[in-house]
Amino acid sequence: MSSADAEHREDEEAPLAGDDEDTGAQVAPIVRLEEVAVTTGEEDEDAILDLKAKLYRFDKDGNQWKERGAGTVKLLKHKRTGKVRLVMRQSKTLKICANHLVLPKMTVQEHAGNEKSSVWHATDFADGELKEELFCIRFASIENNRLFMEKFQEVAESLSTEEENEDATEAAGLLENLSVEERKTKEKAEDEAPAAAKSGTVKEDAPAEEKVEEKAEEKVPAAAEEEKKDT
Repeated sequence: MSSADAEHREDEEAPLAGDDEDTGAQVAPIVRLEEVAVTTGEEDEDAILDLKAKLYRFDKDGNQWKERGAGTVKLLKHKRTGKVRLVMRQSKTLKICANHLVLPKMTVQEHAGNEKSSVWHATDFADGELKEELFCIRFASIENNRLFMEKFQEVAESLSTEEENEDATEAAGLLENLSVEERKTKEKAEDEAPAAAKSGTVKEDAPAEEKVEEKAEEKVPAAAEEEKKDT
């Protein structure tokens, strides 16, 4: 090997200056990002159902089902009020595709011809305004669909029972108040009757016949005195 070839090989094998060398220089980031607390709006709620599914809404104008999104559907119960709402977000974007309260007497039923799907009506607020929607949700298994239907129906029925109990309690309270008022009115009338008798106001309220008799009795002594004078 010639000396020229050896020098060239050494040059190739020699590391470039600064490849692995730590200069100690610190490079500041161009943009400084602050930590931001992210809230979902679900902090005061407990999830009583959490399942993956695909949601559809019925388009009345086109007379067809349109996909609303694929993601996670939840039934969330508020810790203070006890209200339950259905919320569904798309998996990647987390965009809300369903958001409505589960109300008393709401019903959910299996979609005709598909044991993995369910349908129900709701007044939805996913788009920022209340709209009547017909939803269809499809799960990966029959078991998940049945679980969804059972939980949904269980919540609606429990709310119906609570509403009926509240109505019954309110009606009982009204009846009790009426009974108290009637009792007070009766007691007041009984208290006023003896006082009226003592003050002589009963005579003023006496029937007309009794007043006529009283006037006749007053005239009798006057007539007797006139007879004495004539004799």
